[in-house]
Amino acid sequence: MPDLNLMEKIVSLCKRRGFIFQSSEIYGGVEALWDYGPLGSLLKNNIKQEWLKRFVQFRDDVVLIDTPVIMHPKTWEASGHLKNFTDPLVECKECHARFRADYMEEGEFVGKGKAKAKNQCTQCGGKEFTGARNFNLMFKTFLGPVEDESNVAYLRPETAQSMFTDFALIQETMRLKIPFGVAQIGRSFRNEITTGNFTFRSREFEQAEIEYFVKPGEDEKAYEEWVDEWEEFIISLGIKKENLRRKEHKKEDLSHYSKRTIDIEYKFPFGWSELTGIANRTDYDLSQHSKFSGKELSYFDEETKRKYVPYVIEPSLGIDRLLLALLIEAYQEVEGGRTETTDSVKEVELVLRFDKKISPIKVAVFPLMKNKPELVKKAKELYGMLRPYFVCQYDETGSIGKRYRRQDEIGTPYCITIDFETLEKGDVTLRDRDTMKQERIKMEDLAGILRERLEK
Repeated sequence: MPDLNLMEKIVSLCKRRGFIFQSSEIYGGVEALWDYGPLGSLLKNNIKQEWLKRFVQFRDDVVLIDTPVIMHPKTWEASGHLKNFTDPLVECKECHARFRADYMEEGEFVGKGKAKAKNQCTQCGGKEFTGARNFNLMFKTFLGPVEDESNVAYLRPETAQSMFTDFALIQETMRLKIPFGVAQIGRSFRNEITTGNFTFRSREFEQAEIEYFVKPGEDEKAYEEWVDEWEEFIISLGIKKENLRRKEHKKEDLSHYSKRTIDIEYKFPFGWSELTGIANRTDYDLSQHSKFSGKELSYFDEETKRKYVPYVIEPSLGIDRLLLALLIEAYQEVEGGRTETTDSVKEVELVLRFDKKISPIKVAVFPLMKNKPELVKKAKELYGMLRPYFVCQYDETGSIGKRYRRQDEIGTPYCITIDFETLEKGDVTLRDRDTMKQERIKMEDLAGILRERLEK
């Protein structure tokens, strides 16, 4: 059963602790646009860095590019987005609220001009809707000072297309041989009709995509390998395998460019939903861009002395959706713990058990008491010593218990306390978030021990 109460807790936590805020909140907010706060930005950056390490740094066959969010308008004609990147839209006749027709539960649409829906409008309760019409999801803008059709441009709805239009330049300049991949992390924009479930469906979001070019006939093997690799990456960040499942698209549901598509779904509190997808795009994109641009986008095989248009396997990942899934996965309520508001009443303690690789803050440093200058001085010295190696946070407000709880709630793996024994013996108390175990460590050994444990 969906656990919408958990989603409410996640949303509350994100605002309270500086992970995610509604964009332009002081003006009432903007639907489906989100600001990542100090902790959310660090978490997001850590996810992206892990992706880059695994798929670019640790591989010899994938290179990275970074391209603009606006491309030549012809790009979207060639790719099929102007014609096919649409959702069916219906409008309530009472309040004029608009909804995706395929999301209308038990809806019954008759002909092209009339529509009847068995369910009610979620805004006003109305029961009469207009006929469904296609609505293009791309945001339109203009290049230059004159806003007319000759200057129309679009914000990209995906990062993929620049990897196709730059295919020949990348292959030639980097002297790459098939098979090879091109990776990109960047922002994309979709004017979604139906939004909701916090950051799950947003109008501006970040994607991490790879276009992996292969020889026709070798695409099926490469496809299976990338499905496995993509899933393994998600699991490596802390998602339990039992909370993932693969969903193969039926032939009639495939995108216009796809030979085969598998979604990896996550068990969100609102139900199973797509986390990431892997598509076999065949030679559609390179062939289309070659046709519309007049430029050759084939590959010359030195061994066979023949040219061919490569097939491409596309693993695509929404960073925002993965971050949301990781927040949900890490969220844990511990019975009998102490909250930040009290040290005397045992209540439910909240802990974010992030994988250490992605925790926003790695180490927190505390003086035992803030009214003891010698402890504060030593704590700040240690804080300064560790900062070159780890993202750290210094905190001297409230009791040690409260400070521990604050760090547990934002997922910090290790807390260090400077006490009077530190001044005498030069060692500190190191506390583990998950085990609650505390141990004494010499200050000069701290950086090495923390590095070893954080990199496990």
